[in-house]
Amino acid sequence: MATVEIPTVRAQAKWVRTSARKARVVAEHIRGRSVPEARAVLAFTQRAAARDLEKVLSSAVANAESRPDLHWHGDDLVVATVTVDEGPTLKRWRARARGRVARIKKRTCHITVTLVQGEATAAAPARRAKAAPAAAEPQAETAKPKPARKPAAAKADKAEAKAEKPKKPRRATRKKTESEEK
Repeated sequence: MATVEIPTVRAQAKWVRTSARKARVVAEHIRGRSVPEARAVLAFTQRAAARDLEKVLSSAVANAESRPDLHWHGDDLVVATVTVDEGPTLKRWRARARGRVARIKKRTCHITVTLVQGEATAAAPARRAKAAPAAAEPQAETAKPKPARKPAAAKADKAEAKAEKPKKPRRATRKKTESEEK
C-alpha cells in the first residue's frame, strides 16, 4: 500500500522572547481553524504571544502562496498544526538585599505553524464541547442524595437553648467625664 503524502507548508519563528507556556495558551485557540478565522481570533486575543503567532501565520500563508507548484490561495488554507517548543533560557542576575542575588530566567520559544489545504475541522472546540456533557453524566449517577432538612421544631429548640445560655459579662468600661458627656 502506498501512502499518499498531503502537501503542507510551514513557517517557523525561532528564539521568540516569550515563554513557551504562555504561547501554547494562544496556540490552542487557532489549531484546526481556517486561516481567516485564525487571523480573526488572534486579532482579538489580548495576549502578547498572539502578535508573534500572527506573524508566523502570515509568513506561512506567504510561503504557501509563493510556491509555484501548489497554486494555493491564503483563504482556502487550514492551520493543521501549531507547535510551541522551548528555546534556550537566558539567565540574568538581579542584585538583592544584603549582598545576595536573584536569578532571572528570560525564556524563549520556537513557534512552528503548518498549513494544509482543505476544510476547517475545528477539532479543538468540538473536543471541549463533547467532553463537558460526558463529564457531567457520571456525576449525576453517582451523586449522593441530600440529607433531609431538619424540621422547624428542631430549629426552634436550638434557638431556645441558645437563649437560655448565660451571657458572658462584658468588660468594664471607663467612666465618662462631665466634659465628654456634653
